[in-house]
Amino acid sequence: MKTFRIYSLISVLVLSAFSTQLALAGTETDKKKNDQQGIITIRGKVVDADNGLPLIFASVTVKESNIATVTNIDGEFLIKIPDGEDYRNLEITFLGYRNKVVPLTDMRGDGNKNVITMNLAPIPIKEIVVRPLNPEEIVRKAIGQFGKNYVDVPNLMTAFYRETIRKNRTYVSIGEAVVEIFKAPYNNDLRYDGARIYKGRKGSDVQRMDTVLFKLQGGPISVLQLDIVKNTENILTFDAMKYYDYYVKSVIEIDNKPHYIIEFQQKPSVDMPLFMGSLYIDVDTYALTEAEFGFNLSDKEAVSSIFIRKKPLGMEVTPEVATYRARYREQDGRLSFTYSRAEVKFKVNWKKKLFNTFYTTMSEIAITDRTDQEVIKFAGRERIKYTDVFSEKVGAFADPDYWGDYNVIEPDQSIESAIRRLSRRLKFSDREPE
Repeated sequence: MKTFRIYSLISVLVLSAFSTQLALAGTETDKKKNDQQGIITIRGKVVDADNGLPLIFASVTVKESNIATVTNIDGEFLIKIPDGEDYRNLEITFLGYRNKVVPLTDMRGDGNKNVITMNLAPIPIKEIVVRPLNPEEIVRKAIGQFGKNYVDVPNLMTAFYRETIRKNRTYVSIGEAVVEIFKAPYNNDLRYDGARIYKGRKGSDVQRMDTVLFKLQGGPISVLQLDIVKNTENILTFDAMKYYDYYVKSVIEIDNKPHYIIEFQQKPSVDMPLFMGSLYIDVDTYALTEAEFGFNLSDKEAVSSIFIRKKPLGMEVTPEVATYRARYREQDGRLSFTYSRAEVKFKVNWKKKLFNTFYTTMSEIAITDRTDQEVIKFAGRERIKYTDVFSEKVGAFADPDYWGDYNVIEPDQSIESAIRRLSRRLKFSDREPE
């Protein structure tokens, strides 16, 4: 296994001491204007039918199209649909729950009334047709079916990307973008995914950074690497399997189909920090439809050297949490990438300070539309590079109606409040002295 490939599946940070040259204002990178007309905007909330708790990161799709989004941490969603098209239903899917189809005609009006309840769909493992439940064999079959189960032609995708940085519980940086993605076919290892920013914005609060400036490298291209079916090196190859132990946890329903939950963790004899987590594999087709995993943080010193690319003298930075997830959607018998998220929490300690500070970085990307027609690969100069810092590529928050007709991930209440605060700071900083 090539150890350097681990960098492609984690959030790499560059830390530097506070610089007074950092400003909120930036250059707008939007090159086009969305000229769509006649858009229906639908808001709603997805909850558990029994206890009313929000279902986080549930998939919300227009059943007759490729239009999609996900719910936020409050279970809320917003989806924008072109009027006049023959779209009739929303379909909501969530791991371990039965799919819910809701007519669009039932969803217009006050978003507070659009509460969608979903029911659990547990499947006792004894009800699965008797077959050998060898977890390693299940994973081997899943790897062997990649060429059959996933899209075998290039796709051009539209996606929404968001990254945030919190200092303790306060948001100090938020960046968002509509991104265009060239998604290479899964059966071609020589063609790589690419992304370019279509429209983006950012906001940050330098004063609350407390002498530390966090920068995430890679932006959208980093969370695209969480497509572990395409970027298999560290987890889903026959060679990588020798570094892990596997267990069948149970069987649950996803998208109305039974799935094995295969847990994996690195073998005790493996010294290099690797991953651990759960793979959700279709019982009948052996397609991987979801993955939830994290980085093994037991060796703090080794992990710090992987995550932190640069830091000031006198600062100790220790990763506390590193979790990832990826999801795929099936259409016409083939699966394609639809969502990924990375969240990493760090403890920062200055040698001369009494108390520690915790910083949490989050980045996520949701595919909101895609096509396999007239797909052209991006020119190299347009593509986001792994060394790029997203916040340096986009302008500042200003227009509350900035996203217009684009589909985005509805901000949760705390992010929405932070956006308003950062926008007010921007307006205040732009005022000329009297």
